[in-house]
Amino acid sequence: MARFVDPNGTLYTWMRDSADYHLRVPAIEVQGRRLSYEELLDLADRLAGRLVEACGRPPRAVGLLARQSLAAYAGYLAALRCGATAVPLNPRFPAVRNRTMCRLAGVDTVIVDDDGAAQAGEVTAGGRIGSVTLLTEPGPPWYDQVRGRPWDGPDPREPDSVAYTLFTSGSTGEPKGVQIRHRNLDRYLRYCIDRYGAGQGSRISQVFELTFDPSVFNMFVAWCSGATLVVPQEEEVLTPARFVVEAQISHWFSVPSVVSIARRLRMLRPGCMPDLRWSLFGGEQLPVELVRSWAAAAPASAIENLYGPTEVTISCLGYLLPADGAAWPATSNATVPIGRAHPHLEQVVLDEHGVAADDGELCVRGPQLFDGYLEPAHNAGRFVRYEGGRAQPHDTAPAPGCWYRTGDRVRYEGGELVHLGRLDDQVKVSGYRIELGEIESALRRHPSVADVVVLALPAVTGETELHAVYTGDPAPDPALAGVLDGLPSYMYPRAYHHRETLPTNVNGKIDRRRLAAEFAETHEPAG
Repeated sequence: MARFVDPNGTLYTWMRDSADYHLRVPAIEVQGRRLSYEELLDLADRLAGRLVEACGRPPRAVGLLARQSLAAYAGYLAALRCGATAVPLNPRFPAVRNRTMCRLAGVDTVIVDDDGAAQAGEVTAGGRIGSVTLLTEPGPPWYDQVRGRPWDGPDPREPDSVAYTLFTSGSTGEPKGVQIRHRNLDRYLRYCIDRYGAGQGSRISQVFELTFDPSVFNMFVAWCSGATLVVPQEEEVLTPARFVVEAQISHWFSVPSVVSIARRLRMLRPGCMPDLRWSLFGGEQLPVELVRSWAAAAPASAIENLYGPTEVTISCLGYLLPADGAAWPATSNATVPIGRAHPHLEQVVLDEHGVAADDGELCVRGPQLFDGYLEPAHNAGRFVRYEGGRAQPHDTAPAPGCWYRTGDRVRYEGGELVHLGRLDDQVKVSGYRIELGEIESALRRHPSVADVVVLALPAVTGETELHAVYTGDPAPDPALAGVLDGLPSYMYPRAYHHRETLPTNVNGKIDRRRLAAEFAETHEPAG
């Protein structure tokens, strides 16, 4: 199934090799258009010619100031066709952030769609960065916009070159650049294509923004196997069951928050997605009760919980739920385990002394691990060597054999890893160190609670007080506190706050920082 993914190739050549066998097969459906592999590659070739013309040479890095549009996906392929690095931007980000990302990644030119047009001038100001603007109707038809000589340079076949650069939040306020090379992806894509049975006839959803790396899974698991990438409109993401049925989706991948919204809107009727084959979730903890609703709605679907930081290329661990719901594991925090490392990767859990343990920080290594951050100073504290039974810091770019410190606390339960939260989510209350995730998992047991975030906020006394913000049905505070009986009193929230929704970021994850900022504006510290 993964015969097109040659270790000596690139994302573009893998897609090209696949297309040779699937020329007339639909490669993408987006914005009411359906393009075959032949048509999509022709479009990418012509757009690559525009990029080379805009730069006067093949660009080194191409920014994609676009969202869920044909320009975004054809532009991604066009960048790869030139041998350039794809650098997804996002029109929902502030223009100054997109401009900073362009500067850090060395972007030469930017592809702009309707969504990005409003800030294109600010992002490319100064004259160094060119832009290629591609508009949908009522502008010129798409093929008229990209008429011209296709790029006829050789197919890029340099597995050590950078395929894409993404940016994660940095503690200093400047985004941290993560470069993923083609060689980081070949074992991963081969594994995923075979595991999920992707191929001609498969229809793979694409609900992720290009700035969120699971989008790479969807694009290239589809295009390297002969499957069809199906991109919903924004409003369709809010009704996933309807989209799955109407678009005949075989493979679904999203953050759990999408399921939470659908369940709250009562859109997950039992058996309503009878033909869905695979359901993949990642990016956040996956509550067991939440996924039970999805399983009932998609009774024929296998369900897998995936885990992975951007630095280790999309996903590095996974847990496949048993087909029999009665056999699902009962974890300490009522979430689905993240399981174990993919077969070609290694995992180790280290305690605070750098010794292997059953509970501690997850560290990962293997061929999917990146080569270090764009800014070398960001490497400090992120890597360790683990030799002789004890880890030692490695504060420069990772050398062969280094482990990446994920910053996530995990624990072995029943032989599988369970994600307990971020190590930096630990707070002290009355001198006790606690995990906010432990309180959240207990509150999720209450039938009125759909989603919940526990915030640690300062009181006027200088102490820290806890506040629980939840969605679902409003419930009396004593009833909510009743599910915390197994926790010590210092872990009880001072107050419970009901909201209709919790804020999410552009990737669909619950935005804890934004929630804390919004709450701080209206919250009066206790005296």
